Amino acid sequence: MPEIAEIARVVHFLRLHVVGKTIAAAQAVEDANVFGKVGTSGPEFVKAVTGRKVLSAGTQGKYFWLVLDQPPHPVMHFGMTGWIHIKGEQTAYTNYYKKMKADEMDVWPPKFWKFQLDLTAKGKTVNIAFTDPRRFGRVRLVDCPGESIRKYSPLVENGPDPVVDTDMFTEEYLKQKMRSRHVPIKALLLDQTVISGIGNWVGDEVLYHSKLHPEQYCNEFSDEQMHTLYESIRYVCRFAVDKLGDSDEFPQNWLFNYRWGKGTKGAAGQLSNGEKLAFLTVGGRTSCYAPNIQKKTGHIAPGVKEEPLESDHEVPKSKKATNPKTKMAKYKEDQPQDKKKRKMVEENKKPAKKSKLGSTKSSEHASIVKTAEKPAATTEIDAGRRRSGRLQG
Repeated sequence: MPEIAEIARVVHFLRLHVVGKTIAAAQAVEDANVFGKVGTSGPEFVKAVTGRKVLSAGTQGKYFWLVLDQPPHPVMHFGMTGWIHIKGEQTAYTNYYKKMKADEMDVWPPKFWKFQLDLTAKGKTVNIAFTDPRRFGRVRLVDCPGESIRKYSPLVENGPDPVVDTDMFTEEYLKQKMRSRHVPIKALLLDQTVISGIGNWVGDEVLYHSKLHPEQYCNEFSDEQMHTLYESIRYVCRFAVDKLGDSDEFPQNWLFNYRWGKGTKGAAGQLSNGEKLAFLTVGGRTSCYAPNIQKKTGHIAPGVKEEPLESDHEVPKSKKATNPKTKMAKYKEDQPQDKKKRKMVEENKKPAKKSKLGSTKSSEHASIVKTAEKPAATTEIDAGRRRSGRLQG
């Protein structure tokens, strides 16, 4: 989902290519999700914007808008997959275009468009389009004076933007919010009524820099930890916005560069300094963190499930193994004494030869197998203890 930095990038391009121009023509599809769920429609949008001059463009967290020379004004949210495209410009970040096929790069209008605008000024025309494949984005019309748009819904219900609203987003503001709530700190950061613009990757990045456990309750941190968190929010958000969300320019030691490998082959599995990464899942929300750095110093939310981020760059897995093993488990498995034990068990499990004494031989064999199986069971229990100890550490 586009977050604070990606929205800042889009608004940057809108200010360069759209502000000051008049919307000569508009088209919009009738989409019951993108338009309908916020009380408007494609035809209503077209009617409202056609012929209007764009005076300015603004942003607050994950929302952005165009102020026209006459209300209503379009206020937009990208949801999971929305974006603004400008013909002849690459408005998206590098990774966006890496996922596109060569023949899709110059197609206009782009696939999955919801509205298109043709803007003119001094004989020049600019074409823009709002796209959204998954249709979680929203385009609404807000009928209000342009200069007061942030005093109206949906913007008024959202918290301060850490970059835009430096006078509102203060250290004392953050501490007051943390002390008055009893929720995991990651959940507080993602709450748009508290802080606008922080999503999953920014939240994980901020907590990594702060060395805070993502599921620890927000009111159980010290004043020093709250101060560190405040500074980290300002640093991460400001830096990402200054770079217009271009991850190619993010510092190499940022968590962002390593956090995307869950469930995929070739995942990094660790930071550049060798620190291992893991994922926490609680209530359907997933966080990436560094367990040895972000240790809990208070209570955490119940029901947290931890999943290590496996890496192709670590010790190679055995081809015969069905489950990943830790380095320690593999080391123990390869020791001569363990191999000897396994050989003894395997030999003793071979079927007994038939004998005229029959029951006597079978009875003796059963006794030997029962005795030999005990060391193997103990070995399995010890290995299990080692594995569980790793997850708890």
